[in-house]
Amino acid sequence: QVQLVESGGGLVQAGGSLRLSCVASGRTFRTYGMGWFRQAPGKEREFVASITWIGSSTYYAEFVKGRFTISRDNAKNTVYLQMNSLKPEDTAVYYCAATEKYCTGYGCYSLEADFGSWGQGTQVTVSS
Repeated sequence: QVQLVESGGGLVQAGGSLRLSCVASGRTFRTYGMGWFRQAPGKEREFVASITWIGSSTYYAEFVKGRFTISRDNAKNTVYLQMNSLKPEDTAVYYCAATEKYCTGYGCYSLEADFGSWGQGTQVTVSS
């Protein structure tokens, strides 16, 4: 099992930026990818972005392309989500997730079922 702890959430005005971090601990040697999901009040949790640990292949939801960037630091077992040009509709709890599913290509991970470990989430609120 991998333990995940997110940080970096907060309140920001529309057009602003935030960087989320997620530190993994535990059985990290079995982690082949990580991702970010979000859940807004009254809505289903949705995929935001993912990255493979081998090759750093990234994949994004359409609604964040060009605004959000996912990256990772293997040495620190940390994945980041840089969020720019934030909009009020980006307000949600953001969850970090890790997977032991091996994949190195494009679009490997985008479903909740792809991930076996989840963090507790960090709140992002964008005011208009």
